[in-house]
Amino acid sequence: MSNLEHTKWTFTLNTGAKIPAVGLGTWQSKPNEVKEAVKIALAKGYRHIDTALAYGNEAEVGEGIKESGVPREEIWVTTKLDNTWHHRVQEGIDSSLKSLGLDYVDLYLVHWPSSTDPNDKKKHLPDWDFIKTWQEMQKLPATGKVKNIGVSNFGIKNLEKLLNDPSTKIVPAVNQIELHPNNPSPKLVTYNKEKGIHCTGYSCLGSTNSPLYRDQTLLSLAEKKGKTAQQVLLLWGLQKGWSVIPKSVNKERIEKNFELDGWELTADEIKALDNLPDRFKVCGDDWLPVKVFFGDDE
Repeated sequence: MSNLEHTKWTFTLNTGAKIPAVGLGTWQSKPNEVKEAVKIALAKGYRHIDTALAYGNEAEVGEGIKESGVPREEIWVTTKLDNTWHHRVQEGIDSSLKSLGLDYVDLYLVHWPSSTDPNDKKKHLPDWDFIKTWQEMQKLPATGKVKNIGVSNFGIKNLEKLLNDPSTKIVPAVNQIELHPNNPSPKLVTYNKEKGIHCTGYSCLGSTNSPLYRDQTLLSLAEKKGKTAQQVLLLWGLQKGWSVIPKSVNKERIEKNFELDGWELTADEIKALDNLPDRFKVCGDDWLPVKVFFGDDE
């Protein structure tokens, strides 16, 4: 067996910062549950907590961090600028820091490439787009409130637009995207890598009621390894080169999801998961006023 300590892994970003390979996701975690989840995760050894203004749970995440007793400088905190705040980036980060009860975050992401009108969420702001948002994001590292900036849910088309704009002086450190064997996005992963943008995989377990958990290839592989299907999915992502942020509020699952040390998947096992035929996305773009997924990233 390998002695690899996957949970001690970090990935080095284009800024030189080291992002912990395994984090706790908090999307859809209810406020009262999320504080406990954060405390359980940090007690287990997680050192990356991922939240967002849009999740409505930053205050509880902050309380969990505080009550954990783990020193702030040991924890990597990621949060995100909400769509209706694109034209108010400074206010957005200030709001998040106030809710979190923190002086700074380690990573601040543009949550979606959609500058949504706060007065009508079916509309896009007529005079604002994510290029302007990024111009404002680039000012944040100098304020000390944000250590690294990045994006989320950006496909190749929107990344090209961003990176080719003359106002873009800072390449995003991270692109947080949906990544699991039924949405592997190899073209987008390769593109990010070529541009020096680190991938973080969200919905890396395929989310609730995922068809992944009926997949015989995955289930038999987990059985063969003596591991949970979730552990296999997480290791698949880590060995493919991206950080993972599995979401759970269940103590046993949070702990199990972090038990990834001392074993690995073989090249053939990774290939078997790469070749799962089914495709589905947990997060579409139907709810947004603009299209952000163009089906060109596979």
